[in-house]
This record gives sequence, structure tokens and C-alpha cells, in this order.
Amino acid sequence: MRLVSSAENSSLDWKAQYGYIEDIEDERGYTAGIIGFCSGTGDMLELVELYTKRKPGNVLAKYLPALRKVNGTDSHEGLGAGFVRDWKAAAKDAAFQQAQNDERDRVYFDPAVRQAEKDGLRALGQFVYYDAIVMHGPGSSRLSFGGIRKSAMGKARTPAQGGDEVTYLNAFLDARKAAMKAEEAHEDTTRVDTMQRVFVRNRNLDLNPPLTWKVYGDKFTIKK
Repeated sequence: MRLVSSAENSSLDWKAQYGYIEDIEDERGYTAGIIGFCSGTGDMLELVELYTKRKPGNVLAKYLPALRKVNGTDSHEGLGAGFVRDWKAAAKDAAFQQAQNDERDRVYFDPAVRQAEKDGLRALGQFVYYDAIVMHGPGSSRLSFGGIRKSAMGKARTPAQGGDEVTYLNAFLDARKAAMKAEEAHEDTTRVDTMQRVFVRNRNLDLNPPLTWKVYGDKFTIKK
């Protein structure tokens, strides 16, 4: 979680990100919370629906019609400053924090780890998959996690197929960079170049600490 948070929020303190919200101008509307739930991609809508199912009448429930309307666009219609304010207020609620944790695991973390384990990847590979699915989303399109994995498997075999783990991870990161460069908002590839590729080059496949890396110009260290 700390590794991804360093790239998503420029901080190792991922638990401080529940109230984060802004439009980063990537054509996905608002990006918010611990994993960058987006108003334009559906995962923010699903999060608020879950929160409302568990806690009817919460401060974000009234925005559900607007979230459904803007889904698939970068529009703020029906959201705006009031939504930003209420998101930050909701972030102090343990129920909303738990909903964010659960949706992160359901949509991103658990599928990434399951696929990595099936592909015979250790901790580093699991992180590489998780970071990719967070940025590019699940699915099978060319620029999604599934498309990136398919491209990588066209270049190298996974360990589960008898391939070399480092060779496969490099192929995956090559495909990931190509996908990032295809989107203007993601064309800065330092989270691959000065972070993930460093761990691969050092053959730290189990992500044993201490870990030191840079992302978007910031330096981070995990000592244990």
C-alpha cells in the first residue's frame, strides 16, 4: 500500500488519503481517496453506493444521481465544491474508510494478487500488477491491465509457464510504459523507470527491505 501511495499521493502514509480529492485533468473527473477512485470511471460511484448501502443518509448519498449521470465523462455537473467538501467530511467516518478499503481490495488489490500468484510471481510482481491495475483499470482492452498483461505474455513467458521472472517483469513493464505513453495524463513513466524497474534490476523479487526509490522526483525509503 505504501509503495502505490508514494506514486498516487506522493506520501507513504496511505491512511491519510481517505479525504484526498481533486481533478487531476486526466479526463476522468474527480480523483479521490486511498486509491484514486474516479467520478468518470465508475469506481467512485460503486464506492458511494456501497457506503450508502451500509450507512443510508450519509453526506454523500445525495450525490448518487449526479455520480450516475457523470459516469463515463469528466464532468463535475451536480458535484462541484459541495461534493468536495462533503467527501472530506465523509472521510472522517470509519464506515466510509472501511468502504474505501473494501472496494480497493475487491476491485484492485485482490484481483491483482490472484493473477500474479497464478502467473508465478512473488511480492514484486504482485506489486507491479497492483500498481498497473490501479492506474489502468481492470479489463481486457489494449490500455487496461488485461491488455498490458497480454502484450507482455506475447514477449515473454510467465514463471508459471516456465519463464524467467525478471525477464517477464521487464516485458510487463515495457508494455506498461507503452500504455502510459498512449495517454497524455500518464506519459510521465517515472513510477516505472525509477521505482519498479529499480527493484527488478536489483532482483529484489520478494521486496525485502530496506527499499529506496524515486517517483515523480521525490525520494522514498522503507526501512522495514
